[in-house]
Amino acid sequence: MNDEMILALRALADPSRARIVEFLADVCCHRAEVTDDGGVIGPTAGEVCCHITGQPVINSTISHHLAELEAAGLIDRTRQGKTTICRLRPEKLRAMAEVLVQLSEGGDGKCC
Repeated sequence: MNDEMILALRALADPSRARIVEFLADVCCHRAEVTDDGGVIGPTAGEVCCHITGQPVINSTISHHLAELEAAGLIDRTRQGKTTICRLRPEKLRAMAEVLVQLSEGGDGKCC
């Protein structure tokens, strides 16, 4: 298991970060983008915060969790003016799932 995988697993071990990933997975089929006219398609950091904490504005705790998830490669954040758009990176979750399945089947195939 490489360091990148360990970082991602550590990020997901936090209940708040796991809930953020779950929320992003449920919203907009993992898609978030800014349209040519500046409109936002997808969940904003504020919407993530509202869903997780019930507060209407993003707080430093949620901002920290989003930064940790981004550092682990699990989400992308895109700034558009004062708005930060969050998008899940499903390919990263799939890669993690593949490693976990491989481990469940004996890792390198040399199971004792």
